[in-house]
Amino acid sequence: MRGRRWSACAAAAIAVLAMVVLPGCAVGYLAQSVAGHVDVISKARPVDAWLADPSTSQPLRQRLELAKRLRTFAVQELRLPDHASFRQYAPLGRPAVVWNVVAAPELSLELKTWCFPVVGCVAYRGYFDRQAALDYAQSLRLQGWEVHVADVPAYSTLGKTDWLGGDPLLDTFLFWDEASLARLMFHEMAHPVVFVPGDTAFNESFATAVERLGVRRWWQFNGREGSPPSDPRRVQQQRALRDLRDLLREVYGRPIGEDDRRQAKARVLAEFRSRHPDIAPSQLNNAALALQSSYDDGVSAFLSLFDASGRDFEKFYEAARRWAQLSDERRREMLRRSAEPLTPTVSGEPLP
Repeated sequence: MRGRRWSACAAAAIAVLAMVVLPGCAVGYLAQSVAGHVDVISKARPVDAWLADPSTSQPLRQRLELAKRLRTFAVQELRLPDHASFRQYAPLGRPAVVWNVVAAPELSLELKTWCFPVVGCVAYRGYFDRQAALDYAQSLRLQGWEVHVADVPAYSTLGKTDWLGGDPLLDTFLFWDEASLARLMFHEMAHPVVFVPGDTAFNESFATAVERLGVRRWWQFNGREGSPPSDPRRVQQQRALRDLRDLLREVYGRPIGEDDRRQAKARVLAEFRSRHPDIAPSQLNNAALALQSSYDDGVSAFLSLFDASGRDFEKFYEAARRWAQLSDERRREMLRRSAEPLTPTVSGEPLP
């Protein structure tokens, strides 16, 4: 009965997924997107069913109970949408749910984009099969792109798949530490609030700001002192990578020949590696650096907007929606201008 149900849903899922999850113009690519998502939700059961099942292990039971509390908090305290997402749990038995391929030119931090109806242009191409992602990444390298394949623990279908049960909790992230789990859930639940087709940096920066605000509020809600735990080494690395991005942008913008820019880039990277030998080389190509930039660069602007909204989440969301309605150029200008003070007074942790 269950198998027949998901077979019947597959045709309808094609239309939804083409709009909101991993769209693609090629039939084969779209087919793997649909099949991958349907496979994920076919493994899901309601959280309450897992909790009622006497065979559910105690560690899993504890994490599901925590996730329930986090979801309730997100809806009630952070005023995030009460969609169907995170009401189910699916064990996948693999390290990621999706592998995203991102690419950038040799002398630029502008991500390659793929353009589709409805969602506009997106700066990634996602695969539910890791080898398929690696194969596609290699094809891009052969064309001269710098490429990064990112492990993705979760994604949002923007509330458009509630009729399929929404986006389930997954074992790819459920057993993370409490603060990290909270960040991820708040981030993904924030995406349906404000989503601009084709503007990855705006969307991800907004969701990252919500996750930081949310986890700080969660910590306070539970009567804990201080800030939520963060990895000082990771924060230092992210700051170093942000500085590297700034240096490379300056190099790529110089009015000199390509060979000169290429040599300057090599010098910058060699010096950076000598000072930061602990940072993996895979993080140092243009694609990886530009991807991280899309999550980071607009965060301080949204934190400032939260302050300007009286630290009221509903007013903050309304203001963010107004930004979303601006032209692309004006929206980018607002993010740059609003970020200038760079005073994350509400995040409770240092900006990386």
